[in-house]
Amino acid sequence: MKDYGHIFFDFDGTLMDTSQGIYESFDYALKTFGLEPLEHSQYDKMIGPPLVHSFKTYFGFDDAKARLGMVRYREYYTPIGMYHLKVYDGIPELLKRLYESGKKLYVATSKPERFAVELLEKYSLEKYFTVIAGADIDETRVTKVQVIEYALKAGNIDDKSSVLMVGDRLYDANGATEAGIDCMGVLWGFGSEQELKDSGCIDCAETPGALGDKILGNH
Repeated sequence: MKDYGHIFFDFDGTLMDTSQGIYESFDYALKTFGLEPLEHSQYDKMIGPPLVHSFKTYFGFDDAKARLGMVRYREYYTPIGMYHLKVYDGIPELLKRLYESGKKLYVATSKPERFAVELLEKYSLEKYFTVIAGADIDETRVTKVQVIEYALKAGNIDDKSSVLMVGDRLYDANGATEAGIDCMGVLWGFGSEQELKDSGCIDCAETPGALGDKILGNH
C-alpha cells in the first residue's frame, strides 16, 4: 500500500462504538410517532448515513416528517444517548502510534461536528487530530463526500493522492470515491467485508493494530 500522509477517520463504528445510544434514540423517536421500535440489530444499517436519509429510506417518511424524526431523535440523543458509547479497544493506541509516526489525522463524520468534538475531548483523543470535520447541525452539510471535501479544505490539502479515508460502511467508501480519495475498510464496525470490498475499498483491516500495520507498511 502506498504511503499516505493524511488519514481521515469515520467516527461511528470506526473510532467509537456508538450503537447503544443510537438504538435508544431511534426507539425514542419512533415511539413519539406511535410506531413500534425495531429489533436493535435492524438499526445497524442506519448507522452511518444521515438521519433524514434513514427516516425516509427505512420508515417511508416524507421530507418534512423525516426532519421531524431527526428532531425527535436528538431530543433523546443530545442529553442522554450520545454518552452511551465506548471507544473501541486499540483505538487510542492506534491514534498515538500514527500521530507519533508523523501522519496527520482527521475526523470526517456525518455526525454533527459539535458532538464529535465533545466526545473526542471527553476521551482525550482530540489532541491527535488536525481537523475534526462533521455535519452542521441542520444537516445541510451531511453526506460523506460533503464532509470529506470540507475536511480537505479545512486541512489545506491539495494532493488527494496523499489522503486515505478509513471507515466501516459503504457510505465511507462511496464518499471517498466521489471525493477522489482512497478508502480502507475496518471490520470491527457495522459493515461487512463484502459491503466494503464491493464499495471499492482498497483493503480491509480486522483490528486497529492491523490497520496501523497496513498504514505504516509493517505487513
